[in-house]
Amino acid sequence: MGALPALPVTDTMPTIVIAAGGEGRRMGGSKPAQKLAGKSLLEHALHWASKHSDLIAVAVRDSDQLDLTSIPILVDAAVGLGPISALKSAFGFAEVHNRDQVLLIGCDLPFLPSDLAERLARGIGSESCGMPVSKGRDHPMAALWRIEHAALDAFVAAGGRSIWRFAESVGVKRIDWPPDQGIDPFTNINDLEMLARAESRLRQS
Repeated sequence: MGALPALPVTDTMPTIVIAAGGEGRRMGGSKPAQKLAGKSLLEHALHWASKHSDLIAVAVRDSDQLDLTSIPILVDAAVGLGPISALKSAFGFAEVHNRDQVLLIGCDLPFLPSDLAERLARGIGSESCGMPVSKGRDHPMAALWRIEHAALDAFVAAGGRSIWRFAESVGVKRIDWPPDQGIDPFTNINDLEMLARAESRLRQS
């Protein structure tokens, strides 16, 4: 993996953490490693992130899942919690680097809008989470979060596991997103059929 371009820090530039812990059971192997147009899903996510942040990390289930040389790897501290584990790692990473916001994205979202980080930063207001909504669906795995470590720890300790419910508990601002030429930019790749459709879409673009 090549080095990512350095970008100047701005007031609205968040840390970006890519959640890449998916096992890919419906894809016959590791989801981050699945190929789309000659690049892995993780490479697509890293390419997108490199345009929008100077501080990027990848959250994984265990240290053996990925081999990256130039990107920090965040190993889930809590096993079996799904996206909440990635969010917990993201909060910790942002705090260590004195950032007060983090944009958590799934590695299976290859069509994210180019203005996602900017619009979420503008729209979050005083809430703790800015979450895009498209076609009536919330997208917590493409959301901007203020660092709420204590609240997240308390949520998990009380048995909370849903990242969507955590957003509700700390306060969420939903930002409506129109389809791009009728196509949902938050389409996520969950199986081989969806991967094939994404491949076809890229070929036609």
